[in-house]
Amino acid sequence: MNLIQKISLFFELRSFGVSAWFARKMRVEVSRVRLFFIYFSFIGLGSPVLIYLMMAWILEHKHIFKFQRKRKTIWEI
Repeated sequence: MNLIQKISLFFELRSFGVSAWFARKMRVEVSRVRLFFIYFSFIGLGSPVLIYLMMAWILEHKHIFKFQRKRKTIWEI
């Protein structure tokens, strides 16, 4: 196994799911979100990588931010 395959395997096993989460929220295909991050990284000189890492950190610690909203019942409206 060469170095590139080891690096690829490392990132595949420890991927954060940011693209899938963002695609599910925006209701688009995951491949389009991934392409957006790749192309925008070239245009934005790497700043989308920082955004991606921040989103990954937030997703890993979402229990702190409590993204789940409690829905009101019909009697509370």
